[in-house]
Amino acid sequence: MTDTPPDRLCANANSPYFDAAIMERGVGIRFKGQEKTNVEEYCVSEGWVRLTVGTTLNRKGEPMTIKLQGEVEPYFRTPAE
Repeated sequence: MTDTPPDRLCANANSPYFDAAIMERGVGIRFKGQEKTNVEEYCVSEGWVRLTVGTTLNRKGEPMTIKLQGEVEPYFRTPAE
């Protein structure tokens, strides 16, 4: 496994950008220099994150999200084996 997180990753298993092996390893996100723990999806090349908003759900039962633009820095929380 590489030590660089992917350009785009989603925590929702129904998304084409979901990767179970990477999610199991743990990915941390710094957005505009601040650590974020409520990131649902991110894209480094386009410069955005999708954050969950509280505990509200949409009509499909998925968390409500808001998309914010800015500098995204993903990193792995655990080292490669």
